[in-house]
Amino acid sequence: MNNNDKSPNGNNNQPKMPKFNMNWIYGIVAITLAILFMVQGGNAFTAPSANKKISYTQFKEYVSKGYAQNVIINKDQSSLKMIVNRAHIREIFQIDGQRAGKDPYLNVEFGSVDELEKFLTDQQKAGKIGDFSYENEKGNDFVSLLLNLSFPIFLIVMWIFLMRRMSGGGSGSSGGVFNVGKSKAKMYEKGNDLGITFKDVAGQAEAKQEVQEIVDFLKNPKKYTDLGGKIPKGALLVGPPGTGKTLLAKAVAGEAGVPFFSMSGSDFVEMFVGVGASRVRDLFRQAKEKSPCIIFIDEIDAVGRARSKNPSMGGNDERENTLNALLTEMDGFGTNSGVIILAATNRADMLDSALLRAGRFDRQIHVDLPDLPERKDIFKVHLRRVKVDPNLDIDFLSRQTPGFSGADIANVCNEAALIAARHDRKSVGKQDFLDAVDRIIGGLEKKTKIMTADEKRTIALHEAGHATISWFCEFANPLVKVSIVPRGRALGAAWYLPEERQITTKEQMLDEMCALLGGRAAEELCTGHISTGAMNDLERVTKNSYAMIAYAGMSDNLPNICYYNNQEYQFQKPYSETTAKLIDDEVQKMINSQYARAKQILIEHKEGHAKLADQLLKKEVIFAEDVEKIFGVRPWVSRSQEIMQDNEPKLDDMPDEVKAAEEEHQRLLQEKESDNV
Repeated sequence: MNNNDKSPNGNNNQPKMPKFNMNWIYGIVAITLAILFMVQGGNAFTAPSANKKISYTQFKEYVSKGYAQNVIINKDQSSLKMIVNRAHIREIFQIDGQRAGKDPYLNVEFGSVDELEKFLTDQQKAGKIGDFSYENEKGNDFVSLLLNLSFPIFLIVMWIFLMRRMSGGGSGSSGGVFNVGKSKAKMYEKGNDLGITFKDVAGQAEAKQEVQEIVDFLKNPKKYTDLGGKIPKGALLVGPPGTGKTLLAKAVAGEAGVPFFSMSGSDFVEMFVGVGASRVRDLFRQAKEKSPCIIFIDEIDAVGRARSKNPSMGGNDERENTLNALLTEMDGFGTNSGVIILAATNRADMLDSALLRAGRFDRQIHVDLPDLPERKDIFKVHLRRVKVDPNLDIDFLSRQTPGFSGADIANVCNEAALIAARHDRKSVGKQDFLDAVDRIIGGLEKKTKIMTADEKRTIALHEAGHATISWFCEFANPLVKVSIVPRGRALGAAWYLPEERQITTKEQMLDEMCALLGGRAAEELCTGHISTGAMNDLERVTKNSYAMIAYAGMSDNLPNICYYNNQEYQFQKPYSETTAKLIDDEVQKMINSQYARAKQILIEHKEGHAKLADQLLKKEVIFAEDVEKIFGVRPWVSRSQEIMQDNEPKLDDMPDEVKAAEEEHQRLLQEKESDNV
């Protein structure tokens, strides 16, 4: 959206300057050629005739010798042209007649017209000259001037054209040679022009509450200034990608109804030295003119990264100069009254400490991944434009998408609509959403991939191993379904409902590790060999085990120690080689113990594992209900089920009338059962 387009149709009352067009140059060249053609009768485009200037005495000598074919006199200019007889071209010009052109001539200046006419009359009577005539041209001064100036004019026009192109085409854009230091921020005269309010931001109740104060200050500043309070100068939105940081900033501008400057951190970066700092200054200059207003810098880690302590290693003077300019503008000697800075990043740990201090970014607002109730609200927002089945259970969808961000949920809704349209359905149903989730998580189904019977059986044993171990480990993620249909790069997969824990214990992480190793253990026990199918499982197990030991301090030999290091350019590990060897040994010990545990569980439930693998070979996809028929009900309740049960209304919390009705209902049920007996 451009600041100049304020009306809906983009029409302004201000007169618009005509834009430069390359056709102008073509037109000028064509007109010039046409003028030359008309003035010179087309001679300008033919081969030039030989000519030279001689004195009047030589002219009389040539005429007396019979070298003149005819003479053309111009009284106004006191000059004449002697057309040379073609038989005498070589004597005068020392070239042959072909090279001399059509009508070679001599230019002569004379003094007296009467004397010239008397001389030519006598020579004509003597047969030395054919004829002589007169012309009234006042000269081709204009044409000569135009010809002399045509090349410089052409160069000037081309220079202007190229400079306008390099400066953004003359259309008011901010890039180019002459205005390269201008800010590239998109300016919205009113934030509500974006059409986004807090109603469009589902979930994130805590984040919305924090930014609500900023909106309230912009609307009613006197409410705070009367008490001596100051609004925070800046707020930093921190969170994983796709959680709605940019959307929240737009909603703030929409609610406040003030000018909104939007810019990405990468827009400050340019190949020219000093451009970034210049754009920062220009941005704040524009913001001060429009205050009160909001400046939003997305992905601020592009310019706000911590400055290097060692300039020779990873230092970037241009980026640091841009950061210094930003720090000065945010909290310098100048005042930015009414200018509030919002910024977003998913790498807050990489930002410079000077940028995060109070007075610049006073608040850090965490925009985390949505939990179960928030995902339900997000689904409601994105399903407004989707024609869904009336019987669709949104609670079920929110339970099927743990760990999904707002952007992921929007993608699920769109993908489900595409799948429904592909199958010519009139509405989007439950199965379409399940297929969309599978499509996003696992990839597209590859029904054309050909496998042998042995390969298919190995995959079935592998996935059945995962399902069996997760069923008998208390803290493993609850199983949703198991499939041996190839998706993406995976030949099979087991879908789980990840537990959204606030804290994670060592026992929970070990159970998850054991479940990941169940596939490799099943292959070794049932087939006697191992395959590359467990590469992804081993990668996740290795990363988790190193994190448990080196970061979380969950090792027997290295307890309560964290070796986490957030220094970007520090290549040295924060521990010695002896400690590194000890960490490696602890990781190996932990993985081996969980692998042995997985084998033991599979041996204890050998028959059930075999039945599960056979069902997978037959059906290709089995669900938690099928596993329950084989192994029985899982003895543990998942965390999600526990939370849902706690949130359900209890009878003790109900009014007395409801309690009495429920007791009457239970009494009638008991009487009915006794009568049936």
